[in-house]
Amino acid sequence: MGESNTAPIGADFLARNVSPEQRRKAIYALLAVTLVWGATFIWMKQALENLEFEKAQYGKNGVVATLVAARFAIASIVMLSFFSKARLALKDKAMWKDGILLGVLMFLAYFSQMVGLDDIDPSVSAFLTSLYVVFTAIITTFLAKKRPTRILISGVLLATFGAGFIEGPPHVSWGIGELLTVICAALFALHIIFTQRITLQRDPIGVSTTSFIVVTISSILMVFVLGEGTESQQWTLVVSQGVLMPVLLLGLGGTFFCLLMLNLFQRYLHPVQAAIIYALEPVWATAIGLGLGMVDWTFWIAIGGGSLFIGNIIVESLGGDGDSQEEE
Repeated sequence: MGESNTAPIGADFLARNVSPEQRRKAIYALLAVTLVWGATFIWMKQALENLEFEKAQYGKNGVVATLVAARFAIASIVMLSFFSKARLALKDKAMWKDGILLGVLMFLAYFSQMVGLDDIDPSVSAFLTSLYVVFTAIITTFLAKKRPTRILISGVLLATFGAGFIEGPPHVSWGIGELLTVICAALFALHIIFTQRITLQRDPIGVSTTSFIVVTISSILMVFVLGEGTESQQWTLVVSQGVLMPVLLLGLGGTFFCLLMLNLFQRYLHPVQAAIIYALEPVWATAIGLGLGMVDWTFWIAIGGGSLFIGNIIVESLGGDGDSQEEE
């Protein structure tokens, strides 16, 4: 216990002897993850709209870091309360080593996206963030020394186009916000890939717990780095009226459920296939926004959403198990 036995960096990214039933369950689980993720933008928007005074007083980044700390703290408490494996993981050095890696990647991705979004339009952010699908394919190819199949490449391109253009054509003019969002996309890609490698070797419940705790601590530290957190009111804003329920939903749904399902089931799919499925998140977000009257219909929704679904259908129906071709 505690000794690292993670596979070499160039090792295969697929679990051995994956049955069609396991693959099917993994696809359904990750689709459910994207659906819940699509709702998280509503919950975060509701929380932030009820914290206008606090944003002016403490700064938007400080408030968002506090909310991120709260949602991951909730997820950590649930894990430790209901899973004995989660409590055992606290004594396992290997679980902490891998949890720190996943947690730091997750935190840096969230924070770079958060800061970058402050300087750019949401459509530009969606487009640049969607590059994580491309980055996942490129990094996986480099690490595994295998070329992705043409089917997989087609799915990657369609998913990237769909996710990037579902809110309309992005008008990119390069600045610090755009650069940070591209960094965010690369970090999300690394998180997907290392999740694949780590959960093939470690218990997903244990590594989920340690990574949640790492993000919680990192977010709290970031609040202090931003020069905030010295007033007790900032730490109690999560229980204020109109904020507590969205934060609970973010913690239980967006973090506990989604990331635990991701860690449990992603290992049964090729990481690029998983990235293509995750790219469906803006489809659900847009559908929920339309249903609640928060988003206006445009033909780009049909084009972007259609491209995402076609990309997923092509990969799942023609792409087999996502195996890549050996480099010659």
